[in-house]
Amino acid sequence: IMVSVDESDVVELKASNIKEFVEKNRDAIVTWVKKKTGPVLHNITTVEEAERILTSESRIVMGFVEHLAGPDSEELAAASKQEDEVSFYQTSNADVAKLFHIHPQGKRLALVLLKMEDEKVSHFGGQFTRSEMAEFVYKNKLPLVSYFTRASASQIFKNPINNKVILFTTLNDTEKFLPMFQEAAKHFMGKALFLYVPMDEEDAGKPVAEYFGIDGDSPRVIAFTGNEDSRKFFLDGVLTLNNIKTFGENFLQGNLKPFYKSDPIPETNDGDVKIVVGNNFDELVLDESKDVLLEIYASWCGYCQALEPTYNKLAKHFRGIDSLVIAKMDGTTNEHPRAKSNGYPTLLLFPAGNKSFDPIIVDTDRSVKAFYKFLKQYAAIPFKLSESTEKLESTQKTESSQDNSNKDLKGEL
Repeated sequence: IMVSVDESDVVELKASNIKEFVEKNRDAIVTWVKKKTGPVLHNITTVEEAERILTSESRIVMGFVEHLAGPDSEELAAASKQEDEVSFYQTSNADVAKLFHIHPQGKRLALVLLKMEDEKVSHFGGQFTRSEMAEFVYKNKLPLVSYFTRASASQIFKNPINNKVILFTTLNDTEKFLPMFQEAAKHFMGKALFLYVPMDEEDAGKPVAEYFGIDGDSPRVIAFTGNEDSRKFFLDGVLTLNNIKTFGENFLQGNLKPFYKSDPIPETNDGDVKIVVGNNFDELVLDESKDVLLEIYASWCGYCQALEPTYNKLAKHFRGIDSLVIAKMDGTTNEHPRAKSNGYPTLLLFPAGNKSFDPIIVDTDRSVKAFYKFLKQYAAIPFKLSESTEKLESTQKTESSQDNSNKDLKGEL
C-alpha cells in the first residue's frame, strides 16, 4: 500500500504496521483526503459550525473576509491548495471571527492559524496574496516544539525558517526540561523553530546528537543556522527559562560565537602530513605565509584509505619546502567554516596570501605526479624540489606503461 500525506513523502506500508501508521497520521490523512475529494476552502457561517471544527481539528486556517466570494476568497483558496496538512476556512460573520481570536470590529481580510497547542493562534500580518498566506502557514504550522524523528525530519528541514533551537535530553529527563523549553518557544514563533531531540533514542535521536557533537547525558540546548552555513551555538550554564530566552535572543541578533567540533590539538605534529583539527585550523591552514593542501577525510571512507599511500608519498616529496604544507583533517570529528566538503575525501588548496578567498578545489587525478603538477600551477609561492623529485614532470610516458597495481609507486618519481 502506498500512502502519500504531503505528496513529497511516500510511505510504503506492510500489513503489520498499517494500523500504527494510520494512528500516528490520522489528522494529516483526513485533511489530505478532504482536500483531494472536496472543496479546498470551506465557508463557516454560524457559531455552531465554528465550535464544531474548533473541537475536532488540530490545525485550522480561518480567513475573515467581507464576502465569501470574490478576489480575496479566490486568493485564500489558491493558498489552501498548497497546504495538504491544514484545513482552510473563511467567514464573514463577526461572531465566528471572535471565536478564532480575530477582533470582530477589526479590519476584514484578516487571517489566523490555530493549532491544538499552548500557543493556540498565529496572526497573519502580510498582504492577502496566495504566496504570502501560503508561506505564513508553512512557517507556522509545526508544533510549538517539534519532536525530531525520522518521519518529521523532512518537514522540519524543508521549513523556510532556517534558524533552529534544539533541546537535547535523555528520555528520562523529558518531563523535567521540555515544558520549560516549550514556554521559551512561545517568544520565538515565526522566527526560529524549536526542536526536541531525545539523545538516547536509537533510531533518530542518537545519530542527531552525534552529528552535533553532543555527548554524555547532560541536557544541552544549541542553536543551528541550518545546512547552508551550518553554524552551531551552545548555551553555556544552567538550563532555565530566562537563560533559554536570552540565548535565543542573542542567537537571532548574531551576538553568539559559533561552536565547531574539534579533536584535541596534537602534542606533536612533526609528520610529513600535518594533522589539522578544528582548534588549530586557523594557525595551520589560514597561515598567509604558506600554501596549504588540505585533505578532509573520514576514517571509514574506502576512497580516503586508498588515497593515503599516495598522499603520504606526496608529503614526503615536499618535506623540505617550507612554503608548502600538506595536511589532513578528519571531517567527521572536526569542523571549521572554511572547511566545507561535499563528500570524502575533499581536497582543497589554500593559496598563500589569499586566505580570505574560497579555497581552490583540487580536481585532478589522484596520483603524486598529478598533485605535483596541480601545486606547481596553483601554489602562490614558487617552489623547487630536489633534482630527483623534479623528475615527476618528465616521467609521464614511463608511468603510462607501468603496472597500475599501486604496489610500487617508484614510477611516479
